[in-house]
Amino acid sequence: MAATATTSPNFSDLLRQIRQGRLHPVYIIHGEEGFFTDELVKAFESVIPEGERDFNFSVFYAPEVKAETIIGACRRYPMMSDRQLVLVKEAQAARADEINKLHAYVATATPTTVLVICFRGDKAKGKDLLAAAKKHNAVVFESKKPVGRNVDTLITNLVRSKGLNIEPKGLAMLCDYLGTDVSKIYNEINKLAMVLGQGAMVTPECIEVNIGVSKDFNDFELVDAIAARDSAKVFRILAYFRRNPKYCPTARTASNIFSYFAQLLTAQFTRDKSPSSLMAALGLKWDKQLTRFTMGMRNYNAYQTIEIIASIRTFDANIKGVGSRQNEYDLLHALLFRILNARGDIRF
Repeated sequence: MAATATTSPNFSDLLRQIRQGRLHPVYIIHGEEGFFTDELVKAFESVIPEGERDFNFSVFYAPEVKAETIIGACRRYPMMSDRQLVLVKEAQAARADEINKLHAYVATATPTTVLVICFRGDKAKGKDLLAAAKKHNAVVFESKKPVGRNVDTLITNLVRSKGLNIEPKGLAMLCDYLGTDVSKIYNEINKLAMVLGQGAMVTPECIEVNIGVSKDFNDFELVDAIAARDSAKVFRILAYFRRNPKYCPTARTASNIFSYFAQLLTAQFTRDKSPSSLMAALGLKWDKQLTRFTMGMRNYNAYQTIEIIASIRTFDANIKGVGSRQNEYDLLHALLFRILNARGDIRF
């Protein structure tokens, strides 16, 4: 059964279609996030039963093969099967003019062949190939790296797809710890799904037990302590970070602190300070997420926030060796001290 063609399916839908055997004659997989590409390739490979692979499964590596050879394989008919799979890997390493020759096949694709062209870690190339894909309804999937607010959406959707629910603090902990490493995100959430079972709630406690992230000493708790200007808690968490550098890299911590103060500055300059308006301006999904910003606006004014952001930028340069050779946790200690004692001394 053929799937309805689209030029921009999402990963989960496309993976489900492949596994269900709802296939289209031509797929172009491209984009910088290699994890999605690899998972889709695995799904395509499983479409052809093991016993049929000698006859109905061809793999080509684009830098080493001509377009004519690929097209010739695509024009063959499957043996004792409804379909054959032709997989073209490493297309990003091929010359654009060579890969572009496949456009002629895309325009008149053989319905019993599934052609998959993979540009792993790069944008698809070949102007005529892409034009033919669009005109003739080939499936084009761009594998994008999650950034910023897209990370919590990715984690939330994945958790729900596994039949789980997640608390806001648990989501924040996972976002802080897993970052944009998609492979790590999928592996850790799959682990939680196996341990917890259908319908379970992902809580900070179960994250601590099963993933190893402390529910009390993490970037989420640190930012909350900074928002409250709770010095004792801030430096207690920093002490834990020093003892556990593997789980608490300073660059990630600084990035999370920067994100908080960048959003706090947005909140401070939002005219309508009503909860609904602030949540919309900050892109928040739950009421509880707003608490740290309302607290931050009580404890820091806009001038202090601007001074803090400048200090974070200086810290970022220092840990990269620009203007300082101090230990990174000593630098983080100094940054936290400057944040908690910011006076709003800025110069324009």
